[in-house]
Amino acid sequence: MSEPRWYRSLYWRIGLGLLAFMALMLVAQGTLFLWTTERIAGSMPASSPQRLADLVASDISTALADDPALNLDGYVNEHYGNVFQAFVVLMRDGRTVANHGDVPDAVRAELRADAERRWMFQVMRLRGRGFGRAGLPPDADPAPPGPDRPQPLFPGFEPPPGGRGRRGGPIRVAVARGNAAPIIVGASFVGDVVVLPGGPPFSRVARELGPIMGVVGGSVLAIGAALIAFVVFGPVRRRLRAVQDATEQLGKGDLAARAPEHGGDEVAALARSFNQMAAELRIRAEKLQVSDRVRRQLLADVSHELNTPLTAMRGYIETLSMPDLALDPPTRQRYVNIVMEETHRLERIIGDLLDLARLEGGGTAIRQSRVEVAALFQRVAARHERDLQARRIELVQQVDSQASTVVGDPDRLEQAIQNLAANALRHTPEGGTITVSAERVGGDIRISVSDSGSGIAPEQLPQIFDRFYKGDASRKSAGGSGLGLSIVKAIVERHGGTITARNDEGAVFEILLPASDT
Repeated sequence: MSEPRWYRSLYWRIGLGLLAFMALMLVAQGTLFLWTTERIAGSMPASSPQRLADLVASDISTALADDPALNLDGYVNEHYGNVFQAFVVLMRDGRTVANHGDVPDAVRAELRADAERRWMFQVMRLRGRGFGRAGLPPDADPAPPGPDRPQPLFPGFEPPPGGRGRRGGPIRVAVARGNAAPIIVGASFVGDVVVLPGGPPFSRVARELGPIMGVVGGSVLAIGAALIAFVVFGPVRRRLRAVQDATEQLGKGDLAARAPEHGGDEVAALARSFNQMAAELRIRAEKLQVSDRVRRQLLADVSHELNTPLTAMRGYIETLSMPDLALDPPTRQRYVNIVMEETHRLERIIGDLLDLARLEGGGTAIRQSRVEVAALFQRVAARHERDLQARRIELVQQVDSQASTVVGDPDRLEQAIQNLAANALRHTPEGGTITVSAERVGGDIRISVSDSGSGIAPEQLPQIFDRFYKGDASRKSAGGSGLGLSIVKAIVERHGGTITARNDEGAVFEILLPASDT
């Protein structure tokens, strides 16, 4: 059986389906990555924590300059609630605002303490540089406020305009817990923005993007699985189910069950193999039925053929053995002759049965030698010479020059032609003609035996070579065993030939044997 083309192979379809699914997954992941990157970029307005601190401090400074009574908590949550990086706004008036509520209170308190110390350090440094005369009250207390002192620290302190230091940049102090930037309103320093170090926590990113990514990934997985199931495994499953159904029907005895063979993949090859097996099983089943029918018929025919002479023999022997029955010598001798004839007939039937069994079973060796066809015909004519003369039947022999020899067993070939000649002699009327001929037909030698009798009835031609078949009364009355033509057929087939029967102004039997030069 030829292999399916590669593009129709089930394995290739599964492989290509998986590749397509992987490509779909990659496209979906790429799209999701770009979308997530855009979301993250929108949630990270600055490229570094320090730039984020500067940006938020500048934004809050502007908002406080526009609205001194600004709700700082609401403003930070509204504008920076979607920023993944956590930061804390520390105002000098005591307010502490974070953009995420998950910043612990302890961290906020520690950041507040660090800011108070940093502010005190800045004030002391500015005093040392003479900035105390620029608006710093002489009674200012540098001590940081405690829990009971939420009032602003150094309410009269004002840094230099623009909050610039020696190098012209904003006054920044690196904090141990993050990057800080001052919040300056006008010329006043009002607080700090401290960005917590370490980047946004993974839990926060997962909490924000996890549900969306899970939904998208699950949808892509479900769609890909559905496509593979629908395109690849769905048709395969239906066709395999059809093969399974056909197998179950065949197992239940339905020899006509067949599986659909459409498609060019391994499932179609499996279906074709199953159908071939089913067809062969059906042929074998039919042959077994025929063989069983023939066997039964053979048993019946053998029983009938053997019972006829045995019944006759038993009847005459019982008659001869009656002590009270007085038979004259001629009558007794006639009964004895009948018993002997029936005995010979029984022997012929048994001999023909054994001969046919050996031929059909291959138990008889067939010799291979060159046989002269003309000599074969002459021996047949010599054997039937007395009957031919008694009934004034002419036996015509015709041998073509290209059909002078055949290869086979001379004894078996002579037996076959003798049986055909005897059969023709029984069916040829007195004064008729029997013709035996041999001619070359392609690569075969055709041997024909024909007679000028009434021929064979058309309905009997298909059964003419069956065992014990006697198609007309003339054959029944001739005392034949009904096995002659069956033996002829077995001999011819053992020689690799064929035999046929037809009508052409009488019965014609034709044997085709391989020529000796082939």
